[in-house]
Amino acid sequence: MSTHADLRVPRRFGMDRPWAERAARPLRLVAGPGADPTEAELAALAAGLLRRDELAAGLVRAVRPGELHRALAAGPSADVPEPVRAFYDTLSQRPDWVDDELLARGAEACRAFGMDAGLVLAYGSLLGGYRTAAALEPLVRTGRLAGGETLRRIRETTLWWRAVTAPGGLAPGGEGWLATAHVRVMHALVNARLEADPTWDCELRGVPINQYDQASTLGVFSTSFLLHLRLLGVRVSRADAAAVMHLWSYVGWLMGVDEEWLPHTERRGRRLLYHFLANDPPPDANSIALARALITMTDAATTGRRRRYERERALSVSCWLLGPAAMRDLGLPYRPPWYGLARIAANLPVSHVLGRLPGGRARLLARAERQARAQFARWGSEL
Repeated sequence: MSTHADLRVPRRFGMDRPWAERAARPLRLVAGPGADPTEAELAALAAGLLRRDELAAGLVRAVRPGELHRALAAGPSADVPEPVRAFYDTLSQRPDWVDDELLARGAEACRAFGMDAGLVLAYGSLLGGYRTAAALEPLVRTGRLAGGETLRRIRETTLWWRAVTAPGGLAPGGEGWLATAHVRVMHALVNARLEADPTWDCELRGVPINQYDQASTLGVFSTSFLLHLRLLGVRVSRADAAAVMHLWSYVGWLMGVDEEWLPHTERRGRRLLYHFLANDPPPDANSIALARALITMTDAATTGRRRRYERERALSVSCWLLGPAAMRDLGLPYRPPWYGLARIAANLPVSHVLGRLPGGRARLLARAERQARAQFARWGSEL
C-alpha cells in the first residue's frame, strides 16, 4: 500500500481561504495570543491529510476481516490471532501522562452534564462538523450517517460515549476502552477499503480517514463540546474542564491520533481546532444532506405535534450553538433560539446552584441518568 509520500498537498487544504477565515473567526477570538499557526505547523497539517493510523492499518493487513471481527468480539482475554494480541498489548501500554484521577473526574463531569451533553454533541459538535466537507465523504460512502441510518448511528455513538465516560470505562480492558479499540479498527477497515477504491480522489481529499480529520473530530468531542456547554448555561469549573480535556486526550491516543495533536488543555485545544477549521474546505452537497438527516432523525420515531416539536427544537438549539452563518452553510432554516435560552434558564438554578451544594454532583448524576433513559425511550430503544 502506498504511503502517498509522492503526492502533493491535497487540494482540499485551504481551498477557500475567505470562507475558512469567516468560519474560523469565533475560534480565533477564543484561542488567545499566538493562535496563528507557524509555517512548520501548517506543513504538519497538510502532511496529516496523507497519514493514516499505521498501527491499525497493519492489523487490518495482517488479519482477514471475518477473523478480525470474530477476534474483536471475543475480546483481549480470548485466544485471538497474534496480530490482534499485539494490538491490544500496544494499547495497554498507556502513556506516562495518563492520570487515573483526572480520567475519573473527567468522565464523571461528562455524565453530570446530562441532557445538555447530548444536545451539544448532536447539534453543536456533529452538526457543526458537517459545516465543512472535510471528513464527510467516508461517512456518505459507508452510509453511516445518512437517511434512515442516522438515528441508529446516533444511538451507537451515544452508547460508546456512555461507555467511555462510565466509571472505570477507560481502564485497560474496560467497556469504553474495548469499544474505542473496536472503533479504531473499524476506521482502519473503512480506510483500507476506500483507499483501494479507484474512485477515491486522493489528490483532492488525501487518505480517506487521515490524521488531520481524526484530530479535528477529537476537537469537537473535547474543545468545542466545552465551549457549547457554556453557551447553554452549564457551569464547567476549571478543574472539570481540565479533567474533560485529559479524558478526551487519552481517548484520542487510544483512537490513534498523533501525540502532537492531542489537545491536553482547553487553550491548546482551541488553538488546534482553529488551525483545522481555518484550513478546511467549505460545505458541499454532503454537508447539506447530512445536516438535513440529522435534523429529521427522529421523524420515524415520532408523529404529529411531537415530530414537529423535535424538529423545531433541533433547529432552535442549532441556531443558538452554531449561529446563522453556519445554518446558511448547511442549507437549514433559521429559527429563534428559544430552546437554547430555555436551557440557560433551566441550568442557572440546577448547574450553578444545585451543583455547588453538598451532594450536588450526585444529584446531577442521578438527574442525568434519568434524562438519558428518557431520551432512549423517545428513540424507541433501551439503554
